[in-house]
Amino acid sequence: MSILIGRDTRLLVQGITGREGEFHSRAMVEYGTPLVAGVTPGKGGLMAIDGAVPVFDTVAAAVEATGANASCIFVPAAGAPDAVLESVAAGIATIFCITEGIPALDMIAVVEEVRLAGARLIGPNCPGATSPGKAKVGIIPGSIHREGRVGVVSRSGTLTYEAVQAMTDAGLGQSTCVGIGGDPVIGTQFLEILQLFEADPETDAVVLIGEIGGTAEEEAAAWAAEHLRDVPKVAFIAGRTAPEGKRMGHAGAIVSGGRGTAASKVEALEAAGFRVAGSPTELPALLRDAGYGG
Repeated sequence: MSILIGRDTRLLVQGITGREGEFHSRAMVEYGTPLVAGVTPGKGGLMAIDGAVPVFDTVAAAVEATGANASCIFVPAAGAPDAVLESVAAGIATIFCITEGIPALDMIAVVEEVRLAGARLIGPNCPGATSPGKAKVGIIPGSIHREGRVGVVSRSGTLTYEAVQAMTDAGLGQSTCVGIGGDPVIGTQFLEILQLFEADPETDAVVLIGEIGGTAEEEAAAWAAEHLRDVPKVAFIAGRTAPEGKRMGHAGAIVSGGRGTAASKVEALEAAGFRVAGSPTELPALLRDAGYGG
């Protein structure tokens, strides 16, 4: 089993004929992800990825023809909010928005529409997700993964890659790795991913990679303290030296009014039973110290 994506995923890519969409779609196909359709308005009837993937003008047409149940969005920022809403209207249950640079005000209404429809949005400005040996959606390199039973959730793509590679090198495989995105307004928070991991019988330990800004890590920690008491869990928080009022990296990585500091996040996580690493490379050893044998 896995969360969000797996062998039953039937993926469509919005923006498949663009440079980024085509490049990463090809990588997803090579990994083994069932990529059943692409969507680019005005290019319906073409075949993408060496003639292997049909292209449709609309998401609704793609869903009707192929039974797609997940979408991955590589549409430019100006059109990405509408691309998310188009997937929602077509009945797509799981939507990954890779696009960065979408204004936060545009996403507020989109996130609410997704919630009301009962769908799930990962992102925007996220790297996607990988369930090793089953499927990968987005831009996460497939080669860094190893099949296993550690669930990984992160706000940062690059730190995710570093942490996963360190785990793989240490012989610790992953059940699912999810990058939720670093924007101020995103569709799915740490808490929701931890809840999915808690319900997954093939996830035995958890790695959380956070950063300064907001209170999502503290909220996840409060829930984990009650519901993941006996689960080996470790974390890393980026941005410990960031000055207040200065954005560091992601749009959402800013400390304001004393809220969202690295210290407050580390304190909350440690109080909830997480072992907090000083760098991503320390995570495998801390998992072992937390009692996870792999």
